[in-house]
Amino acid sequence: MAYILAYDIGTTGVKTCLFDVNETIDLIESTSANYPLYILENGGAEQDGDDWWKGMCDSTAELFNRINIRPEEIQGLSFCSQMQGVVLVDEDGVPIHRPMSYMDQRAKEEIKKGIAYGPQIAGANIFKVIPSLKITGAITCSVKDPVWKYKWLEAHEPNYVNTYKWLDVKDYLICRCTGEFTMTEDSAFATLIYDTRPGKEGWSKKMCDMFDLNMEHLPKIIKSTDVVGGLTEKAASELGLKAGTPVFGGGGDSSLIGVGAGTVELGDTHIYSGTSGWVITVTDKQMVDVTAMIAAAVGAQSGKFNYFAEMETAGKCLEWVKNHLALDEIGVYIRKEGIPSDYEERYSSLYSYMTDVVKDVAPGSGGVIFTPWLHGNRCPFEDPDATGMFFGIGLETGKTEMIHAVLEGVFYHLRWMLECQDRKVKTSDVIRFVGGGALSPVSCQMLADITGRTIETVASPQNVGAVGAAAVVAVGLGLIPDLESVKKFVPATETYVPDMKNHELYEPYYKTFKKIYSTNRKLYKAVSK
Repeated sequence: MAYILAYDIGTTGVKTCLFDVNETIDLIESTSANYPLYILENGGAEQDGDDWWKGMCDSTAELFNRINIRPEEIQGLSFCSQMQGVVLVDEDGVPIHRPMSYMDQRAKEEIKKGIAYGPQIAGANIFKVIPSLKITGAITCSVKDPVWKYKWLEAHEPNYVNTYKWLDVKDYLICRCTGEFTMTEDSAFATLIYDTRPGKEGWSKKMCDMFDLNMEHLPKIIKSTDVVGGLTEKAASELGLKAGTPVFGGGGDSSLIGVGAGTVELGDTHIYSGTSGWVITVTDKQMVDVTAMIAAAVGAQSGKFNYFAEMETAGKCLEWVKNHLALDEIGVYIRKEGIPSDYEERYSSLYSYMTDVVKDVAPGSGGVIFTPWLHGNRCPFEDPDATGMFFGIGLETGKTEMIHAVLEGVFYHLRWMLECQDRKVKTSDVIRFVGGGALSPVSCQMLADITGRTIETVASPQNVGAVGAAAVVAVGLGLIPDLESVKKFVPATETYVPDMKNHELYEPYYKTFKKIYSTNRKLYKAVSK
């Protein structure tokens, strides 16, 4: 038995998972704890480091209360976490400002001053685009990118002068575990000031000078499979673990979810639907599509890149529809019946119940189309002003059609990003679908029908980030030869073949979906003002 502990640090909560690594990576037990996301005026989105840590402590205690395994049997622990957060800390590792989420988009003035001026390509100054592409293989041209969050703090936070290091989310938590200030290669790349050229990998002085960044704030860069250090006595006491337990570098969600999905070979594609959503294809070279806002990112595997297309809200749209359509807010019912008495036996979650209820709605949802841009969008267009909408509502439209349309809208957008990727790379014919969205057979079949691709799922698709974190520990401990071998440890469990009749039925709705943004772009901006 080789027991590994993995923390999946999401936007709304932490999942704490215990794995045994043998012939496969098997989940023994998992627990979770929620924490808030603080949405502020002017696009602010923050979290609290103490909330993350308390969630870890509480869920770890609950985990060991459920099992007969002792904390001293844990051979290593690591993290999979949300990326592109900005946590500036002092010399004691204490944040100088509440951590800024990847969703934060307050730095509108900072990006204008830094790159969005003069002659431009894809919204960025041409004289900064060219060196950026040469050095990093990408462009920091989104208001949500870490550079602009850093610059916003420099301009607005009085405690900025106490900054010692700039960390991402998991790297802050690793610091809290070990006292070490580090950042894995994938998180370093996600700052978009990381030199990816062979032989020059590391922080780029030219990029830092171009954006007037203090290089002394940048931590040591490590690999995902590296041991950072052992748990300190203080951290171990608070977590209920053994002091000295090895802590590994881990990685960001977009890096390790692919590993946990078993999509580690060249040309492998996976689709993720959690709070956010994305399409990633593994490549052996960097590339960028500035017209569609897609770039090949450094991941957990040395010598490979993740060609990455992201949407801001995917599963978050399902949370919205649960709270505002499926559940009544004002106490008015035609018939007050509630959910079935055998609900808990028949369904794994309220989301599964929702998707089952709408499974008989025909493709196209009676002409209703939903746009899943509830917090702006990144790919294939960058627009923080884009919003969600229901298009095509009529007198016959009911909640079932609207809920069904939300699922379709998310999958239309994922297909759009998949097709944008196909302009530069060959995405795989068989796609692994992971995240909470992959728990429902209805959703999986709908994704197959809309994309026209065969869809595979794996065991515990909602925990694949934690599986990826366990995998890097297993490689670091020598239990798995390398990350390329992980595919053998993560077999597919279900396969969904597209119904091509449904695929054809979806075509006119999909074509209309793609036109909605360009048709309404000016209106989105007018409303936001």
